[in-house]
Formats: sequence, C-alpha cells, structure tokens
Amino acid sequence: MPLVLTSAAFVDGAPIPVRHTRLGENIAPPLSWTGAPADTKSFALILEDPDAPRGTFRHWGVYNVAAEPSGLSESSDAAPGGGPRFCKNDFGNARYDGPQPPKGHGVHHYHFSLAALNVPSLSLPSSPGIEAMWKEAKKHAIANASLIGTFELA
Repeated sequence: MPLVLTSAAFVDGAPIPVRHTRLGENIAPPLSWTGAPADTKSFALILEDPDAPRGTFRHWGVYNVAAEPSGLSESSDAAPGGGPRFCKNDFGNARYDGPQPPKGHGVHHYHFSLAALNVPSLSLPSSPGIEAMWKEAKKHAIANASLIGTFELA
C-alpha cells in the first residue's frame, strides 16, 4: 500500500479554506497519512508554492515528526519539548505560515510533501531552512506522498 497524505480540511486539488491562510487564522490544516512502510522511524513535511512570482516559496517545514500517531493536528506552532521541529520558512518564521498569494496573480498550487524516513531524527543546525532540511530528509526517505491545495486572492 502506498503512502497517502490527506487533510480533513480539503481534498487533493481543492481550495484551502481561508482559515488556513495568512488572511484567516493562519493555522496549519490537520493532516493524516496512511500506508507508511513498517520500517518508518519518523516523518518530514514541507509546504511549497511553486507558483510564487519569484520562484518556489516555502511556507512550512516540519521534521522529527514521530512515526506514531500518523498525522499532525490543526496547529500553527511546534510542540514544546521534544516534539516535531519547525524550520525557518521564507517569511523568516519557524512556524506554519499559510497561503497569501499576490492579489490578482491567479490560482496558486500549494504542495504538501511528506517523506517517511528510516531514521528517528534528523541532525540539523538549530534553525535550519526548509530547503536544507528537505535535502537532508530526502537522503533518508523510504516513501513519499503529496497533497495539493489551491488558493487565489482575486
């Protein structure tokens, strides 16, 4: 069974609710996954907008997500202590920052990408950028899944 990423907030290819954008409450949508390989030790996740005017814009990076339970609850901040770690996004924040495309720029496609990893944690500097984290995560990926949501500011 392949790794599958879903959200209770929207289906693949559908609009992301305003609640989960910077125009709303700016909280991450709940995400869940199924079909992780038996040898999965942790997960890493990123949210990117390849339709941004200046190239791919990274909104969220999370790593050291425990193998169980199989999902992330609706949230905007990392759990205190030893929970999942957040990367610095392209807004300069180590948290979730949802969609906020330029007005009149058309529909943007927001790619949530999940990697099942064969290591319990990634060894990274204290405030890694999303691109650096994802590069390291890909070295340990044993399965991948994606979910795409859209958003447009008319």
